[in-house]
Amino acid sequence: MTIKVGDAIPDVTLKAQTGETVNLKSFIGQKCVVLYFYPKDDTPGCTKESCGFRDSYTAFQEAGAEVIGISGDSVSSHQQFANKYQLPFTLLSDEGNGVRKAFGVPSTLGLLPGRVTYVIDRQGIVRHIFNSQLNFQGHIDESLSIVQDLAKA
Repeated sequence: MTIKVGDAIPDVTLKAQTGETVNLKSFIGQKCVVLYFYPKDDTPGCTKESCGFRDSYTAFQEAGAEVIGISGDSVSSHQQFANKYQLPFTLLSDEGNGVRKAFGVPSTLGLLPGRVTYVIDRQGIVRHIFNSQLNFQGHIDESLSIVQDLAKA
């Protein structure tokens, strides 16, 4: 299964770095969600991307969006990563990569988990997908632009 623009998000419940359980559908009717899948905590590219989302977090919040990161790392790994880089948003632990598979996030070269960002509107519908393993800033810039456009609609 691959999630495409116009699709409703699947029912997803995972543990956050805080240990709390988060269901993506709990945001429906309240906020847009910028959901970014990244390969691994505390690696150079993932750190750059996550810190980019951190640095723009206020702008996302002002546009009515919540930022959520997902990788296959453990809750404790996410906790260390979030603390080390002062990440103000939720990181969800997808150990076993079941949610990654449910969204259809592709692997790079068949080995490295892909880096894909989904912008989900207040109704739970995917409005934009950005897929790039190396354009870290593009994930932030495109997502913020889409969220700001949705806020005006």
